[in-house]
Amino acid sequence: MKRASLIILAVLLLDQFVKIWIKTHMYLGEEIYITHWFQIHFTENNGMAFGLELGGSFGKLFLSVFRIVASFGIGYYLWHLIKTKAHPLMITCFSLIFAGAIGNIIDSAFYGLLFSDSFEGVSKFMPAGGGYATFLHGRVVDMLYFPIMSGQFPSWLPIWGGDTFLFFRPIFNIADSSISVGVFLLLIFQKRFTQKVEAKEEETPAVSVLVP
Repeated sequence: MKRASLIILAVLLLDQFVKIWIKTHMYLGEEIYITHWFQIHFTENNGMAFGLELGGSFGKLFLSVFRIVASFGIGYYLWHLIKTKAHPLMITCFSLIFAGAIGNIIDSAFYGLLFSDSFEGVSKFMPAGGGYATFLHGRVVDMLYFPIMSGQFPSWLPIWGGDTFLFFRPIFNIADSSISVGVFLLLIFQKRFTQKVEAKEEETPAVSVLVP
């Protein structure tokens, strides 16, 4: 329980600190150039991780509600893993996923109420005229941009021949990173988790039922 709590708290604090600083110190579209392959680029999105989204007010509301329902499911499963003393790394993975989901829910649920719009300059916290959106209609703050490599596809390549490409194009945040790391570790160490469950089942003594 302590491990999960520390991971969730650390991710949420770091995620929200960075988002609030970006929101209150940078205007939308502003960039801070760190290196040629890493920039802080302030953008917002209405939808899912890495800038993906569903259009319209209904699409935004659907995604916000879906996030909340999914987070309840992940949180319940994490609690189950802790109760059953699952593999520590598996608990770590789901803690990262849960923390990332909650981090983006905070943006969607409350940022529209707490901040002014960023389209006309640096946003203000708790503006006199109220926030830029209603509950569950806030936009998720993204800022991590890694344009590591760009170039042009060879002309002989089908479909994309001659087109330019950029890797890595999506702009994301710490919550997105937390989810991605958690999922990646789950996939990498899935076999180890399965082996522990099987070993646990073998150690459990069989209960025989005698029928008279």
